[in-house]
Amino acid sequence: MARFPRGAALAAAVLLVAGCSGGTDDRADDERNDGKASASAPTPSPASQKLDWGRCKATSEGPAPGDDWQCATLKVPLDYAGPDGTTIGLALIRSKATGDADERVGSLLFNFGGPGGSGVSTLPSYAGLTSELHKRYDLVSWDPRGVAQSDGVRCRSDKEIQAGESVDATPDDRAEETAFFEDAADFGAGCEKAAGKLLSHVSTTETARDMDVMRQVLGDEKMHYFGISYGTELGGVYAHLFPEKVGRLVLDAVVDPTADTVGHAKNQALGFQRALDNYLESTGQDPEEGTLKIGKLLERIDAEPLKTTSGRELTQTLATTGIVLPLYSEQSWPTLTSALDAAEDGDGTELLALADGYNERDPSGHYGTTTHSQRVISCLDQKQRPTPEETKKLLPEFRKISPVFGEFLGWDTAGWCHDWPVPGLTDSPEVSAPGAEPVLVVGNTGDPATPYEGARKMAGELGEGVGVMLTWEGEGHGAYGSGSSCVDSTVNTYLLDGKVPKDGKVCA
Repeated sequence: MARFPRGAALAAAVLLVAGCSGGTDDRADDERNDGKASASAPTPSPASQKLDWGRCKATSEGPAPGDDWQCATLKVPLDYAGPDGTTIGLALIRSKATGDADERVGSLLFNFGGPGGSGVSTLPSYAGLTSELHKRYDLVSWDPRGVAQSDGVRCRSDKEIQAGESVDATPDDRAEETAFFEDAADFGAGCEKAAGKLLSHVSTTETARDMDVMRQVLGDEKMHYFGISYGTELGGVYAHLFPEKVGRLVLDAVVDPTADTVGHAKNQALGFQRALDNYLESTGQDPEEGTLKIGKLLERIDAEPLKTTSGRELTQTLATTGIVLPLYSEQSWPTLTSALDAAEDGDGTELLALADGYNERDPSGHYGTTTHSQRVISCLDQKQRPTPEETKKLLPEFRKISPVFGEFLGWDTAGWCHDWPVPGLTDSPEVSAPGAEPVLVVGNTGDPATPYEGARKMAGELGEGVGVMLTWEGEGHGAYGSGSSCVDSTVNTYLLDGKVPKDGKVCA
């Protein structure tokens, strides 16, 4: 079982695959004062900390980047309620501004989403899209607490992950239902064993506080930030906690800050069905008929998994995952056509390859840990946890929103954090930022993972005069760097010159 992630790194992985074929401590109580985060907790002074930048090394996430990249470790408190206590290390990466020193704006911090995506491994591959920004900014990213090189959490072995893929994420009878929830509880127990005390200290609020420590240590008076997907939620929480420190913030592929667990799942069901409809129309099919055909294919796979050339079987859950992945990018739609045609002919090889790309499984059978980190972060953040009985009552509504993805996402609301070892913190994040400088909110009308409606909600929640809306009428997850010169130039002008576009600007 895996929730659909929200991140630029995944969207990049789509193209790669296509080309190849919280706690009950005082901190938790403080965050629950009004159901939202409080900005009153102390932040450690950066005065005693100097980063030791050095050459980056190869990691399990990828090879070492070029010589123009430097890496360092930032120390932050495990628990901001006791900032003088235990510290943890956060892995940072940067490349200094390439232009004249007197034109340098400062550091531009990136978060690529997930939650759980590695900024250290993603930023070098993303830098080509930001060459204009690089002239005047040091490009900086990091692995948030609990992610990759920053005490990344691995809840299961590769063998256990592969075994878990046989569990039906849309159970059809009592036996499958029991297996589904036992697997979910087992995953949580594995996370608790692997993470220990860290499991209660990987919230978005704590990561936002880490960002402000980063800002100070990097020597920036204001926070200049580019958040993508889940990174928009993180950016909104930062703006709420530190409105006076907001510099130039861009939020692209925006998460709805007003949604709870069920709300997020409904949003994604809507977004992915909308993307599937657009894909089907692009192939000349009627969306309703095409959806029905895919639904029948998944039913047949549920009854009898498809064979593949690797000897592994394509289950209904893996097939659904494989269909999701190409919807993150319009450029990958032809790959989806090929995979669906092959599956109709009884060969699950191509859909399985797409599912493996989503699940970060390499040819040797090794899995990445993004979904592990995503789960420990989101399950600490989210208080709402529907019971199995509550979820069953929601399933008809989910199926109506999306006949293909609705049931998968409906069951996920109960299974994702089932019997989780630590309680969740809030129903939804607080992002209001009165007094902050204008924040540029970029929404894409065809975004599958973070539907366009979320961008409008974010702009409104940030507050009047703060949230500035920019719309792109396009496809895929995210707008910047996706082929719109209008979007790219508007974002670049804002970040480089501080020129705020007219609220409501539309790029066709």
